[in-house]
Amino acid sequence: MRAQKILPRCLLLLLCAAFPAMADESAFLQSLAGKWSGKGTVITRIGRPAINVNCRLVSTADDTSVEMKATCRGLLVVSRTISAALDVNAGRYIGIYIGPTGRRSTLSGSRQGDSINLAVRWSRLVNGDRSAQMMIQKIGNNGLRLRTVDKDLSTGKDIATSDIVLQRS
Repeated sequence: MRAQKILPRCLLLLLCAAFPAMADESAFLQSLAGKWSGKGTVITRIGRPAINVNCRLVSTADDTSVEMKATCRGLLVVSRTISAALDVNAGRYIGIYIGPTGRRSTLSGSRQGDSINLAVRWSRLVNGDRSAQMMIQKIGNNGLRLRTVDKDLSTGKDIATSDIVLQRS
């Protein structure tokens, strides 16, 4: 009899604990929506010099997903489009990243505070392996940072291969 009373209370507590988390993800995702512009650096291959880029990004979001599409220009004439689409379920983010070559890579991770931290699984070898880390970080109400980090296999050091800071336009 006591177990019958405890079980419904436990379920109620679990549901109450889950709904604020979903509301937090929804609010966070929707805070990423909008038009953004800014600049940063991109390294096309570890060991090569960084290229300064100017980027424009458009992001749409709903309660459980966010899609981003950006165009970045560097060296005055080179323009590349990249995009990412993420879905969140039970605090776990999964999605697809399409880089400047048009190839689809997978993303998976979670949010910690104002950052979505993602493992990238490249569709082909990039800098000698198929893995990297990507961070999408909200900076205040009007800032966004996109950063990709890859490992230099020759030194074992982590190298930021892209670091772009955007402001809401």
